[in-house]
Amino acid sequence: MTVTAIDVFAHVLPPKFYQEMLQLEPRLPQMYPFITQPLLSDLVKRQQYFDGQINQVISNVNLNPEDYTTPDKALALCRQGNDELAELVLANQPMFLKAIAMLPLNNISGALELLTTQIAPRKEFCGIQLFTRALGKSIADESFYPVFAKAHELGIPIWLHPIFDERKPDNNIVFSWEYELTQAMYDLVKSELFTKLPQIKIIVHHAGGMVPYFAERIAHILPPKQASDFKRFYVDTAILGNPKALELAVAYYGADHVLFGTDAPLGIAPAGAGQALLAALDETDLSLEVREKILHENFEKMIVGDQT
Repeated sequence: MTVTAIDVFAHVLPPKFYQEMLQLEPRLPQMYPFITQPLLSDLVKRQQYFDGQINQVISNVNLNPEDYTTPDKALALCRQGNDELAELVLANQPMFLKAIAMLPLNNISGALELLTTQIAPRKEFCGIQLFTRALGKSIADESFYPVFAKAHELGIPIWLHPIFDERKPDNNIVFSWEYELTQAMYDLVKSELFTKLPQIKIIVHHAGGMVPYFAERIAHILPPKQASDFKRFYVDTAILGNPKALELAVAYYGADHVLFGTDAPLGIAPAGAGQALLAALDETDLSLEVREKILHENFEKMIVGDQT
């Protein structure tokens, strides 16, 4: 069937920002080969794969200035990178719908400033991206709580993306990231984040990692409040297909908490898993009403005033 979909988790690598990062660490392409995917930066070529069917909400691929430079420089790079993300949205409509902004977590006061003065006022942004770990600590560490609190105050949703835990020698992008997402969710639940910030909205990449599969372990082992808080997260569909796994995610989180996301242009060559995920949703036993919620209505409801 013909559908309109909003991909809430599509990635880019803003060219000017990338060049600044290469000045800090020239080995980045060797360290993280996935960033060499040409469609992350070559948006002329990326437009060739845009069929008008899937609009993308873009976020920077996981290169974090705080890992490579001083707090002041990280703040400047995030500010510059966010400006470039906004420019990419304006220059590439309707393919790009909105952007997810970056924050420097080695500069919390600067991050709060960006949230207030750069991100909240600009219509190009609809959220911020945080990662499962930062500066060698869980994202649930109390030092990062002011960022969550300010996002909650401003009504800005949080996109949660995995990164490797550098303490581990066997990291891999098939399984490690799904574990890291799951552990970060557990840490956030244990921190009582949803009690402290009851209106916080967190969208977890890769359908919430391992959580739906281990729903009964969560329900039987954790205290009831913690178990129920796992269902407060929102998740995307970025698992490259798999209709039954998509059904499981919807059954666990609920139809109102699952949003279409693909990880484009990564995952399936040449331009991502958009068509594979549309086909997978069509193969599920989910009703048309539920699929429409996933494809675009849940995002539109979350982002107040979005008229797409």
